[in-house]
Amino acid sequence: MTAHRDRKYDVVLILNYYAPYVSGLTNVARDVAEALVERDWRVRVVTTRHDRDLPATEVINGVEVERASVLTTIGKGPVSPDFLRRAIRATGRAVVANLHLPMLEAGLISRYSRAPVVATYQCDVSPPAGVFNSAQRRAVDMSSRATLRRSSAVVVTSDDYAEHSRMWLHMRGRTVAIPPPCHDRGRGQPRYRDGAGFHVGFLGRIVEEKGIEFLVDAVRGIDDPDLRLLIGGEFAAVAGGSVIDRVRSRVSGDQRIQLLGFLSEADLADFYTSIDAFALPSVNPFEAFGIVQVEAMMSGVPVLASNLPGVRVPVQQTGFGTLAEIRDVAGIGHALVQLRDRQWDRERGASLARAAFSVEGAVDAYEEVLRSARRPAP
Repeated sequence: MTAHRDRKYDVVLILNYYAPYVSGLTNVARDVAEALVERDWRVRVVTTRHDRDLPATEVINGVEVERASVLTTIGKGPVSPDFLRRAIRATGRAVVANLHLPMLEAGLISRYSRAPVVATYQCDVSPPAGVFNSAQRRAVDMSSRATLRRSSAVVVTSDDYAEHSRMWLHMRGRTVAIPPPCHDRGRGQPRYRDGAGFHVGFLGRIVEEKGIEFLVDAVRGIDDPDLRLLIGGEFAAVAGGSVIDRVRSRVSGDQRIQLLGFLSEADLADFYTSIDAFALPSVNPFEAFGIVQVEAMMSGVPVLASNLPGVRVPVQQTGFGTLAEIRDVAGIGHALVQLRDRQWDRERGASLARAAFSVEGAVDAYEEVLRSARRPAP
């Protein structure tokens, strides 16, 4: 971007959590930001200092990161007037502002933004039942509606998810479907394997919406002593709280099931190489995609995914896997047996996934959307 040199940044990304925090939303923002820097964009991220040990400012792989102080956290949402102030100020130094929703502060940021806004709508917010949580959801939805109306364009992970979102009426006509950038982790060493049996893997935050307990129950119901379930994912520092104790109680001493804990990016190639099938049994109807299932596909691993809008898209698009209904333990177990007993063309499945969901393709599309949103700075 050669125009607008009076602005310090070509784009400012604004979101509540950023690296090193790990989630689908933060990983998308990080991958897009770092890829844009590699293409000579000047990129700044404004986020919160969710961990007090993190520096207030730093440069991560060429991306300037600014973190606001946090007063407290309510559910998954950080409370930070400093974040609101810093975000609005940053829009005055950027050609385009890219807001990653859901985010309570987005309505005010978009209202006072001095740069055109592109919204990336990741998913509907869905806190647990309760009077306070219901009020929180309404507040976030109101903020999202205001932001979507003010946005030049709305990036969604898929048309399937967008059309089933509570926000569909407020984004319809301005959506651009861009799948999250997914990494081909390549081949690793099968160091997580335990025997020659069929290995199923799960990878993600150990939280309620992932439906891990139903996967565990399904595996326990399969009469196959050589079957293995490998569960990898963060549970020590998860916004909104982990359900690791609930998962451990469901495992109940079944030696076929291993809890691996957090896996770094350096571990992922070995993890995917160690498994024969990947399971994403999400129960949250507002989860939008599931990057890990595509990374498994790219490694030649077929997938069991929940039949949810957005989440089902990679399986439907590539045919490299099967779907199960949410919370259906018997259905999940039946699908796992199907994955075990069917002969899969793993090279073809991996090729289709790479063609549809590559990092390069996603960033190409993001560049086009951000460029089209530019207007002369005031």
